[in-house]
Formats: sequence, C-alpha cells, structure tokens
Amino acid sequence: MTEKTGSYKDLVVWQQAMDLAVAVYGATKSWPKEELYGLTSQVRRAATSVPANIAEGYGREVRGSYQQFLRIAQGSLKELETQLLIAERIGIAPQTTTSSLLASTESVGKLLRLLIRKLALD
Repeated sequence: MTEKTGSYKDLVVWQQAMDLAVAVYGATKSWPKEELYGLTSQVRRAATSVPANIAEGYGREVRGSYQQFLRIAQGSLKELETQLLIAERIGIAPQTTTSSLLASTESVGKLLRLLIRKLALD
C-alpha cells in the first residue's frame, strides 16, 4: 500500500463522516419516542457505520480490504440517505433538517469515491 497519513483521524472524509454522525444524533433527538427502536435507531446506526468502516478499513493495512470497507461505508451512506428521505416523507423529519443532512452525505460520498479511486490507482 502507499504511504498513509498518520491516522485515519487525519482523513478529511473520516472527519466529515464523524460530523455527519453527530449531526444525525442531534437531529433525531426530537423524533417521536415510538420511533426510538425503529427508524431512529436505524438512522443512527447507518450514520455511525460510515466513519467506523472508514476507520476499520484503514486499520486493515491491505489495500483490497481498505477499499472494501470504504465501499461498505458508501453503502451505509446510501442507507442513511434513504432513511432520511423516509423520515421526511412520513413527517418525522422536517425538510430543512433532511436537506442539510443530505448535503453532508453528498460531500462525504464524494470524498469516499475519490479515496477509493486514489487507492485503485496507486
């Protein structure tokens, strides 16, 4: 593998994914209590899965594994986007909140794609 940064914590994509996860937790605090074990839990798990998979892949030290974990992070990101859209459609998340979170998912997604491409070229 090519030379890495000092830590996965130095990766902008991980930092943005962490910020997104924190924002998701903040946004879901006001969701109905009856959704705590339903959509709220799913949204939170998908959001935390993104930075967790970036970190886990980084720690594997094998390029193919790293790329696979980044792809898993991409999948979790798409899952999160879908769940946020569902929350908006059923009326538990306001459009202003979801649009902000979806803009963040788009940014994280672009960075993930760039990192995957970079690893494929090195």
